[in-house]
Amino acid sequence: MTGQTSIVILIAVGLVLADAYILKSLKSALKWRFLHNKWFNRVFWVADSFLLTGLFLSVFLKIGTGQRAAVLMVFFLLLAVRLCLLPFLFVDDIRRLIIKLKRGNTKPEPITSIQAELSTINIPRSEFLVKAGLLATSIPLAGLGYGIATGVYDYRIQRTTLYLPNLPKKFDGIKLGQISDIHSGSFYNKKAVTGGVEMLMREKPDLIFFTGDLVNDLPSEMKDYQDIFSKVKAPLGVYSSLGNHDYGDYAWWPDDATKKKSHQDLVDTHKRMGWDLLRNENRRLKVDGEEIGILGIENWGLYSRFPKYGRMDLAVKNTDDLPVKLLLSHDPSHWQAEVVPHYPQIDATFAGHTHGMQFGVRTKEFQWSPVEYIYKEWAGLYHQGAQQLYVNVGYGFLGYPGRVGILPEITIFELKASPAPVTT
Repeated sequence: MTGQTSIVILIAVGLVLADAYILKSLKSALKWRFLHNKWFNRVFWVADSFLLTGLFLSVFLKIGTGQRAAVLMVFFLLLAVRLCLLPFLFVDDIRRLIIKLKRGNTKPEPITSIQAELSTINIPRSEFLVKAGLLATSIPLAGLGYGIATGVYDYRIQRTTLYLPNLPKKFDGIKLGQISDIHSGSFYNKKAVTGGVEMLMREKPDLIFFTGDLVNDLPSEMKDYQDIFSKVKAPLGVYSSLGNHDYGDYAWWPDDATKKKSHQDLVDTHKRMGWDLLRNENRRLKVDGEEIGILGIENWGLYSRFPKYGRMDLAVKNTDDLPVKLLLSHDPSHWQAEVVPHYPQIDATFAGHTHGMQFGVRTKEFQWSPVEYIYKEWAGLYHQGAQQLYVNVGYGFLGYPGRVGILPEITIFELKASPAPVTT
């Protein structure tokens, strides 16, 4: 039995025991009729079984990444609900145990008529604590609502220094901006979207990368937003790549010709905005006679649901003489699967795709999201030998129309022509 298997089994057993304890405590403290109905018990345990089955499938089988992400998000949301309720149940049980120990074998004092009358007015302490616990379980749900109301357009700038020992001196100190996963079909507030673009432009980046998923399915989603993103400009250019949603693979098409035309419309949208779309190709970026390579591939995802349109052999063509190569590749799973083992000449890769699942915790010192159980690299800067990967958690949103803890990101890099400083 592997360590992962043992952990998952322990989690499952712990959840079953916790749910049995919660159910028993609710029945003991509350007189609600439905709690004592046998059908409620059956529904409760069937739902619990479905949740645990989903957990096992997500961990041990290669189900669709979207389905896995949905299961894990529901799992951790319900786990948060349990964690909000359990302390109140524990406090109530400890309180009752202390009362029982104090009483010992002494006979209880007779209840007076006044005490009996008050007992019909006041809420028993056990009932009060349990109801307070149930009220506390609304905190995670309120968090999701808050994420819809405020988090979804709360753009944040992430600043990162990118150390590249072979970077030509003329590029030292250059400012690079990155945005990813716009998903224009999900937007509903043009003013807020414009505010994020203006935030990026105020940083005055020398060049900008966009790492895929301009739309959810159709190029027509950009109709109301093309003018906004046309303002994304940089002196050394805006370079873009395609994501898994940019091919129309998740939409229904009457025939292949219609799908092909739609995809060409999306490609033309990049051109109309003045973005240089890299499709398994590269550009030589020159500053005062010195050059670096900007490479971009079409989507390449490790998981079976995501297409492998990317061709690294084409993207690296005629770049051997360039001292630094920067790669735009939408899906971060591509980095460990193909870039690191087969293309050591790639100095830094820029990705998106994960959205950080739009749910989790992210600070300078710590980050966590359920998406880390799907993608090893899901947010921020990663190193493997001399190679680096940065994963942007996205400008837009998909599915859940909000963000909790993992806020929409605009990344600003400063390129440094030196090795990374040694940390102790």
